[in-house]
Amino acid sequence: MSRVAIIGGGIGGLTTAIALRQFAFDCEVFEQAPQLLDVGAAIAVWPNATRVLAKLKLLEPVLERAGVMREIRWLERDGSLINRVRLTCFDLETTPAIALHRADLQRILVESLPQDLVKLDHDLVDFRSRNDRIDLQFANGKAVSCDFLIGADGIHSEVRKRVTDVPIPVYRGYLVWRGISPVQPKELDSDVACELHDRGKRFGIGPVGHGRIGWWAAANTESGTHSLNRGKETTAHRATQSELLDLFAAWYPPVIELIETTPPDSILRTEACDLPAQQPWGLGHVTLLGDAIHPTTPNLGQGGCMAIEDALVLTRCLAKYDLSTTALRTYEHVRYARTSAITDYSHLYGAVGHWQNHLAVELRNRGMTLLPERLVQRAMRLVFDYDASRVRV
Repeated sequence: MSRVAIIGGGIGGLTTAIALRQFAFDCEVFEQAPQLLDVGAAIAVWPNATRVLAKLKLLEPVLERAGVMREIRWLERDGSLINRVRLTCFDLETTPAIALHRADLQRILVESLPQDLVKLDHDLVDFRSRNDRIDLQFANGKAVSCDFLIGADGIHSEVRKRVTDVPIPVYRGYLVWRGISPVQPKELDSDVACELHDRGKRFGIGPVGHGRIGWWAAANTESGTHSLNRGKETTAHRATQSELLDLFAAWYPPVIELIETTPPDSILRTEACDLPAQQPWGLGHVTLLGDAIHPTTPNLGQGGCMAIEDALVLTRCLAKYDLSTTALRTYEHVRYARTSAITDYSHLYGAVGHWQNHLAVELRNRGMTLLPERLVQRAMRLVFDYDASRVRV
C-alpha cells in the first residue's frame, strides 16, 4: 500500500491521519516539536466542524472536555447588550457549537491514533521528488520516503514554500492575545459566548468546559511594533498581563477578572494575519491543508474548523480517485471557493470590528442592534451548514 506522509501534528494533520486510516489508507504524521505540551488557548469548533468529528466518531470524547455554546451576544465595552442570537436554529444535539482547550483536542486526536504513528522531533528541512516517490529530510538527520505528501505544517509552512509561489501572510493591523481562566465570573452564563466592542479593540469570552473560560483580546497596532514572529504563537511574559489590564481598563468587570485570573505565562500573543486566496495549492504528489495554504484571521473562529473540513474532503477524494494526482487536484478545486470565502468574510468582519473613528463605531454598533435575529442566523448558516461529508467530489 502506498504511504502518505503528513507534515504537521496539529489539528488538521491529526484529523487527516484519522480520516485516512478510517478509509484504510496507510499514513504517518511528522511533527517538529519534540513533545506535545499542554499549551495553547481555546479553540472554537462550530457545527460545520463538529459534523466532521461526528462522522469520524470523535465527537463524544471531544464533548467530554468541551463547553457548549447555545447563544452569542455582542456587547458594548461596559457590558451593555448590542445584539444576541440563539443557536437553537442549529441541531445542537448532533452538531453542537463548542469550545475547548486546544491541547485537549490535540490529545484526543493523538490518542485516536496508534502510538507509533505520530513521529515527534521531525522538523522537515527539505524534500525532493524522485520517480513518483518523495524523499523527505528532517533536521534530526532522519530520511523518509513516501508516495504522497500532505503539508499541514501551519502558516509558515515549509512544504508551501517549496511547491507554490504564494507570498508571505499579510498582517491585518491588530494583535491578538488568548488565554484560559480557571475562574468563571458570576456575571457570565455558562453556555453563552460574548464579544465586546470598542474603538479599535475587542474582547471575546466563551466556555471551554470543566468550569474554565476561554478569552481573546484584540487591539490595533502598527506592523513591526512588537518583536513577534509573524503568525507564530508566543508565550507572553508577566508584562503582557499588565499591558492587557491597561488596554482594557474600565471595561466590563468580567474582562478584568478573566485577565487577572489567567496564569500570565500561559497567555499567547499573535499578530492577526491571513493569506489572500492563491492557486495552485500543490504540485505533483504534494498538496497543502489548513493554515499551510489558507490561513485566516481568527474573527470567525474558523481556522481549525476549515482544517478539519479539509481533512475529510481530501480523504473522500483519495477514496474516490485512489492515491493519485487527480485526487489531490480535485480536493484543491473543491475546497478553494469555500476557504477563500471564509478568509474574506473573516477579514471583513475584523476590519469593521477594529474601526477607530468614533462616528463609524457608533454607526456600526447601532446597525448591529437593528439586525433581526433571523437575518444573523441566516448569515451563520452560510458557514455552519457546510457538510464536508456530502459536498460533491
